[in-house]
Amino acid sequence: MLDSILSIFVPLHKEGHKFLALFAGVTLLAFFFLPDVFGWAGVILTIWCAYFFRDPDRVTPMRDGLIVSPADGRVCAIDDVVPPAELELDDVPVTRIGVFMNVFDVHVNRAPHAGRITNITYVPGKFFNAELDKASKHNERQGFTFELIDGAKIGIVQIAGLVARRIVRFVDEGDNVGAGERVGLIRFGSRVDVYLPPGKSAQVCIGQLALAGETVLADLHSDEPEREARQA
Repeated sequence: MLDSILSIFVPLHKEGHKFLALFAGVTLLAFFFLPDVFGWAGVILTIWCAYFFRDPDRVTPMRDGLIVSPADGRVCAIDDVVPPAELELDDVPVTRIGVFMNVFDVHVNRAPHAGRITNITYVPGKFFNAELDKASKHNERQGFTFELIDGAKIGIVQIAGLVARRIVRFVDEGDNVGAGERVGLIRFGSRVDVYLPPGKSAQVCIGQLALAGETVLADLHSDEPEREARQA
């Protein structure tokens, strides 16, 4: 039973170590200097902090052409838009798939496909609710452009939200990454948008839950039209 409980919180990403220490330290001080109710509230927040920074392994499908989700969360948008200028993609509408991460989702982001990172751009901005469409244009964000072996390009954009105040990346321009490899993290609630190559459609639906590195969002080798769904 204890092993099952601990498996929920580990492995813990190193980005969370300092936060966990901070939460635990404040909790100890609360028990010493404040009524116990504040100490127990600190215990709950410390447990949540450990849960937030968990970094579980994922099983990534490796077939060429599969675009896997870069984030855990709920698919909140599927539409055709011109990619943001910072991605340096063609100025034509492409399918954008947005995945919204709430504060209980894993926040480690992963590469959607194997390729070389040709561009990384950080854009300062506002902190609107990340589920809103205007968040993609106005919020603080960081974009990655991936060039695939066949020359096709896809982009992902990490978008800060109402609570998120820090976007972290683990890779650099020029790096070659594998599908599902960890590329970054957004702290405390946010969104990741995926921009497919022109003419490619999503194979997920709005409202569907996605797992980073596992859920297939699109297949670049398929001509299947955009999927329809119903909620039951």
